[in-house]
Amino acid sequence: MSTWGQSRGKAAGRGGGSSSGQCREEEIVDISDESFWEPRPRDVDRDSDGEGAEETAGLDAFPEDIELVITSVMMLKRPKHRYRISFGKYSLEIHEDVMIKYRMMKGAVFTKVELEEIVAADGRQQGYADALKYLSLKPRTTYEITQRLGEKGWGEETIQDVLVRLQSEGYVDDAAYAQEWASQRVKLRGKGKLWVKHELRQKGVSKSHIEEALGEVSEDDEFESALQLGLKKWQGTTGEPLDRKRKTGAFLQRRGFSGGVVSRVMRELGNREQMHGMDEWDEE
Repeated sequence: MSTWGQSRGKAAGRGGGSSSGQCREEEIVDISDESFWEPRPRDVDRDSDGEGAEETAGLDAFPEDIELVITSVMMLKRPKHRYRISFGKYSLEIHEDVMIKYRMMKGAVFTKVELEEIVAADGRQQGYADALKYLSLKPRTTYEITQRLGEKGWGEETIQDVLVRLQSEGYVDDAAYAQEWASQRVKLRGKGKLWVKHELRQKGVSKSHIEEALGEVSEDDEFESALQLGLKKWQGTTGEPLDRKRKTGAFLQRRGFSGGVVSRVMRELGNREQMHGMDEWDEE
């Protein structure tokens, strides 16, 4: 099974979280203090570095054109994999992967411009985590993920960056999705190619991918699916043969089977049941 079709529940668990600096004391653990590594519980001491208890959260409040030194790194208990990075009375919350990438450890020095880049990277990481969580339920198309991330409030640039990453890692593949969808809908769900084509359009799959996917479904597979449905419908229909023929044919067309396929099914049913008036199906 391709990567895009596998469950992403485990990966999605490394999600982002709010970048707000508001967090209760019992929800953070200071890992910049050596005593954190001792095998015993420890309460957070926000004043351990001599700073005031009040911290200013959010990048906008950070001063311009000065070096900012990290005074503490605190691991948040909720949400998971996020850390509060303090620069004296200023603080940010950053995902673990971003923190490691930019080597944000106690004593490291940054400028506000550098922190703006880090915050943007954190946004991309959170958007990526949202996408993985969405994908953990079932495979999705590029369009579906774009819509989902837009609903979550992510900007176009972040969404595009996330999509590029997902595609490069094999989590999103519209061509593979379309082929799998078409095969299952025709063979297992009793849908005709016209129905499947409409579904894939609604999912934002490109015309070329749709045509390629439907081309992979053989005429015999579509006919066999239609025949089984038609036989069941015929057996459950009462009335004169002509009325039963019309009802069965119309039913198959509503399921997305073309006139040609329906006509072939009706001839086969006529041969099997030796019923009069079922030699042809008038294509509309």
